[in-house]
Amino acid sequence: MNHPVELGKDDVPGGAGGASAFDAPPSGISEESRRQAETARAALTALRGEVAKTVVGQDSVVTGLVIALLCRGHVLLEGVPGTAKTLLIKTLSRALDLDFKRVQFTPDLMPGDVTGSLVYDNRTAEFEFREGPVFTNLLLADEINRTPPKTQASLLEAMEERQVSVEGSARPLPDPFVVCATQNPIEYEGTYPLPEAQLDRFLVKLTVPVPTRDEEISMVQRHAAGFDPRDLSEVKAVAGASELAAGRAAVRAIHLDPKVAAYVVDLCRATRQSPSLQLGVSPRGATALLATSRAWAWLSGRDYVTPDDVKALARPTLRHRVQLRPEAELEGATADGVLEGILAHVPAPR
Repeated sequence: MNHPVELGKDDVPGGAGGASAFDAPPSGISEESRRQAETARAALTALRGEVAKTVVGQDSVVTGLVIALLCRGHVLLEGVPGTAKTLLIKTLSRALDLDFKRVQFTPDLMPGDVTGSLVYDNRTAEFEFREGPVFTNLLLADEINRTPPKTQASLLEAMEERQVSVEGSARPLPDPFVVCATQNPIEYEGTYPLPEAQLDRFLVKLTVPVPTRDEEISMVQRHAAGFDPRDLSEVKAVAGASELAAGRAAVRAIHLDPKVAAYVVDLCRATRQSPSLQLGVSPRGATALLATSRAWAWLSGRDYVTPDDVKALARPTLRHRVQLRPEAELEGATADGVLEGILAHVPAPR
């Protein structure tokens, strides 16, 4: 994936090129591990082409989803209705040969409808556990902010601990396990905004843009030619759990210069001191930015992280972890705008 991470139209301030000052020292990675990592990178790069068979113009969002999978993180997708958010996740799961389940979050949805519950079996006169849709690889939590906080909270343990506890028994979830939650940025009636504690558990927040004019023309022409978004038979599995595991191992081996680590911390601390923000980035956010930067460095074909990697992933990784002051909102400030100002003022290492 040699293009900039455009996780939304304005997420990337520039390319992800690096300077020799941040080159990694020679590593002890075996030739076999290196070969597996290269195979995994090629397979994950091919995902864009498979997803493009059904979804037009969302390459950057696919890249963000791959980064989340490599980091074992969860994704919050925000976009207006009709931008193919659900189709995107379904296609991605097929191209990765992963199990996929979808839950439509509604005001009457109960926690047990997500996690599963104990059901009495008349034949054995015992209670047995019936798994909920959370027991999958890719869980699409559609319109997550339409369900009350009690049901929203049912995902907290699953997202953080990769397990579900029912009646004192912990049941592990499959690996990989990623929650892809969607929400509509326009319609707020009848919604329950996610609390900060839950927002902080999403690794990235990706904005799903409306297609460009040319992309929309291509999409309309496809439908005119008989394209059926419910038919994914043309999408082939180009990667799987083994490639993800090899990619994760390679990402963990990415070198991090102490200066770059300090830069990550300085950016996060600057959000806590910004006069436009009443809530800055938590330490969990700093570790998240480090993780996504390493994943992007690996996808870019390098074994070290540069300040440009950090800048490229700062907005999608941090935008949902900050909260604007009311007076800043009244003046038209946005989370992305504040983060852009912080990126411009915090000196990057050279």
